[in-house]
Formats: sequence, C-alpha cells, structure tokens
Amino acid sequence: QVQMVESGGGLVQAGGSLRLSCAASGRISNVGAMEWYRQAPGKQRELVARITSNTMTNYADSVKGRFAISRDNAKNTVYLQMISLKPEDTAVYYCKFSVQMTFFGRFSDYWGQGTQVTVSS
Repeated sequence: QVQMVESGGGLVQAGGSLRLSCAASGRISNVGAMEWYRQAPGKQRELVARITSNTMTNYADSVKGRFAISRDNAKNTVYLQMISLKPEDTAVYYCKFSVQMTFFGRFSDYWGQGTQVTVSS
C-alpha cells in the first residue's frame, strides 16, 4: 500500500559526489521522520542521516560536513547529497520513512529497496 523507490546510486571516484533520492507513493496521510541507512559488506546497517517532519537533522559523525539530507514533503521524497566521498562510504544505502496511512492511524516504517554506492580509490 506504500511503495518506496530509491535512485541515484552508482560508481564514483574518491572525492566525487552523488545525490540519492527516495520517494514514497500510495496510501499516505503523513510522513514523519525520513532516514538514510547504509550497510557495507560484513557490517551492520548503520544510520547515516535523519530528518524529522519539522526538518531537524542528525548525522553520523563519519559523514558530518560531507552529507546533507533534505526533504520535499509535497513529493514525499528525501534526498541525500553526498560530497567528498571516500572509499569507506561504499555500501548499499537504504531509506526508511515513518508513514501514517490515515489521519488517526499509527506510524509504520517502510524501507526502500536499497541502492549501491561504490567509491573507488
């Protein structure tokens, strides 16, 4: 009932930049927090960036000053602008939305399918 579509991953050289997008569609009344996670091979999934419904943001220490999260509420879309990319940023990146499907309903989490980001040295 809620579909999530991610885009924007790819292969980039160290020092380069990428912009990820994640859009939700379907039965949506409200979207709360929007988050980006990443998971590198052999490692646990980690929170990279978070933006609340009132646009407060939080970042993992490893990406502060290099990544910027933003949202477009009209499009139910979140973006992750990544600059000065490093090989250690290589991972599959996932978005997660907290979605309210009806006005008085509870919030539920929905995940994107993941997009690969590979940074070569």
